[in-house]
This record gives sequence, C-alpha cells and structure tokens, in this order.
Amino acid sequence: MVAGDEETRVLLRGLLRLHHFRVEGEAEGASHALELLRDRRPHLMVADVNLAEGSPSSLVEAARALLPSLRVILVAPASRPPPAPRDPGPRPDVVLLRPFRIRQFADALLPPGSEGGLGRPS
Repeated sequence: MVAGDEETRVLLRGLLRLHHFRVEGEAEGASHALELLRDRRPHLMVADVNLAEGSPSSLVEAARALLPSLRVILVAPASRPPPAPRDPGPRPDVVLLRPFRIRQFADALLPPGSEGGLGRPS
C-alpha cells in the first residue's frame, strides 16, 4: 500500500484488513514502494495518487515492469482524477475515485470475473 499521507494509509490499511487482505508493507513514496515490491512480491498494490515522492504513473510503470501480473488499484480524489494516459503504457487495473463506498473498494480488489476469496488472507 502506498500513500503520502498517514491518514490515507490508515484508511486503506483498515479497508484491506476488513476484506481479509494482509498488508505486507506500506510506503509513502514510489522508491520505497518499489523496494517493498522487489522484496515481498505481492499480488496486489493499492496506491493513492498523493505520494511523498514520485508520480503515480511512474510508480505503476515501474511496478508493472517488476511484477507484470501485479494487480494495481489507484485511488484518486473525484475532484482531481488522474489524466488519461496518452500512450499505451502500463495502467492501473482500477482507478477508484474518492469518496467511494466500501462495496466499491471491495469490488476493486477482485480481479475481473472473480467471485471473491482473493488476496492473501490474514
């Protein structure tokens, strides 16, 4: 999980745990997030667009280069959604706009065509 703001990390951590996902690491910025991805090799990354360092698009690109099958959920404020990428490069699987409902978050965690029971349960 990656977010520059501690409150956002607390919120995302709580939502992931609520849905029985183990949080394997937390980072404030892209560099630390990529270190965690290299070390822990998770199946899912939830990242907020507000990072302490780095950009969300460069994080997604580097994360996909490192772990091509990584599921990426990008959280952004509805008032400032991320711009649509101009090139066909790596994109998040889901862009979840805040404020969102808990059910929307739960649905975003599931890969397409899944019925539940995903992630790394606690």
